[in-house]
Amino acid sequence: LGLIYGCEVSDLPTGKRVMVEMTLTAPGCGMGQVLKDDIEFKLRTIPGVEEVEVELVFDPPWTPERMTEAAQLEIGYY
Repeated sequence: LGLIYGCEVSDLPTGKRVMVEMTLTAPGCGMGQVLKDDIEFKLRTIPGVEEVEVELVFDPPWTPERMTEAAQLEIGYY
């Protein structure tokens, strides 16, 4: 859906730190915390990942154009 704006991986003395910058389709999206928690959980299952931070941002605002063409076709955007 084009919700991930960025991802950085950095070294820690004992493993890796992963920082994700993501948005939601709308600031009041009821699934926001669920998506954030799921991403954090999945990243923590990767061997060697010691720290995870997922930040919700709303600038720039999400638009359907951020989706891949395949995703746009899947939801009937065209």
